[in-house]
Amino acid sequence: MGDIMSADPAPTQIVDEFLAHLRVDRNLSPHTVAAYASDLAGFIAWAERAGVDPLHTDHRTLRRYLGDLDRARYARRTVARRLAALRTFYRFCVNRGYTPTSPVVALATPKVPSHLPGIASGDLLTRLLDTPDASSPLGLRDRAILELLYATGIRVSELVGLDLGDIDLAQGLITVMGKGSRERTVPIHPVAVRRLRAYLEQARGRLGKQCDDRAVFLNRLGGRLTDGGVRRMLDRHLATLGAEAALTPHALRHTFATHLLEGGADLRTVQELLGHVALSTTQIYTHLSTKHLRDVHKGAHPRA
Repeated sequence: MGDIMSADPAPTQIVDEFLAHLRVDRNLSPHTVAAYASDLAGFIAWAERAGVDPLHTDHRTLRRYLGDLDRARYARRTVARRLAALRTFYRFCVNRGYTPTSPVVALATPKVPSHLPGIASGDLLTRLLDTPDASSPLGLRDRAILELLYATGIRVSELVGLDLGDIDLAQGLITVMGKGSRERTVPIHPVAVRRLRAYLEQARGRLGKQCDDRAVFLNRLGGRLTDGGVRRMLDRHLATLGAEAALTPHALRHTFATHLLEGGADLRTVQELLGHVALSTTQIYTHLSTKHLRDVHKGAHPRA
């Protein structure tokens, strides 16, 4: 009797294996893995409707998929992201022997309009940092949070993930856990040190009846503050100012990077502070104003 050949695993099984690979082997964040899962689920659903086997397809079929996304008026950026997810997925399939070649190789990534990150104006930033009420525990917390975001450029997820052991006020340093569990140490200036110390000594113990033993930033019930909690806090203070401009915690990260570059910091240093793996990711922050470039040129060029 001949050997009985085992059936190929279902596409959904391979997707699950791929997502586990992203979580365990590549140590990607839950948010990133969830984005891959959503993009691939959309493709698998389309393939079922179209009668297509995802593991035995070609670039023409994928082009038809992208065309359907375009006709459904998906944003160009979304289409590009879904193609990037497929590119990574099929590379995994080739490496694991599930498919001989990647059908994505022959496809070009759709051009995405360049989007320069927004930054906070100097006047708005100055008023925002001093808006929280320094006489209340939540106000002291909010002043420390806003100052720390602008002082360090850390991501909001890194901020809410801070533990008490990650802070060295004497040295003016914090240790953050970035994407892919990459740890880095970031300096904080004296103003941020003072505001952080005021929060820790005067306010943190007054938030909630049972404070989280490790978390630096707590909500009003004493639990660890969440990303959404920081965003809602920022929105409240912007509303107090009557600010019309939409400003997010990530915009404070953009502002930090831009102001450092305008102040003369080199790109490599900003890359290290932001926790970017590739220098190309940091280069988006080099959108210095024409006036600033003129001023630097005028002051630095011997013939200016």
